[in-house]
Amino acid sequence: MKSGNLSRYAYAVIALFLLWIVLTSTIFWQEILAGLAFSIIIAALTYSLFSEKGMGNLSPRRMVYAMGYIPFFLWEVVKANFDVAYRVVHPDMPIKPGIVEIRTEMKSDIGKLGLANSITLTPGTLTMDIDGDRMFIHWIEVETEDIEGASMAIGRKFERYLKGIFE
Repeated sequence: MKSGNLSRYAYAVIALFLLWIVLTSTIFWQEILAGLAFSIIIAALTYSLFSEKGMGNLSPRRMVYAMGYIPFFLWEVVKANFDVAYRVVHPDMPIKPGIVEIRTEMKSDIGKLGLANSITLTPGTLTMDIDGDRMFIHWIEVETEDIEGASMAIGRKFERYLKGIFE
């Protein structure tokens, strides 16, 4: 196995094993060992699909951005949940739904995917389509139909972290 492929394989094993740990939430050594075994086997079959950079994806800079993104994203989700709950229980139900176009500065497909998922996981917004650097978002309260204004309100807050992680 070439060193580039070995790096990609190691990255796939680590990513799959971390996913196993997160999904099982276990501390039993048997389950951890089974997860490691499955990660090694699945990575051997699929490592070429994971990444072109391999272990380069685990750079300290990316990890710092990822650790900063987690609490930021969770805070945005909490704020959006309260906003949507307020709109639901308000007697007048103050919503102005619509579909807006935003532009993203993300260049990589994985970066665009991360942005689209971040937007969709935040209550009140749903990514409907991605076309190049354009995204079409269903927004529960359309504040502006201007592309730049909607991009600032919806996507830019996530992009500053996601650029550090994915690009």
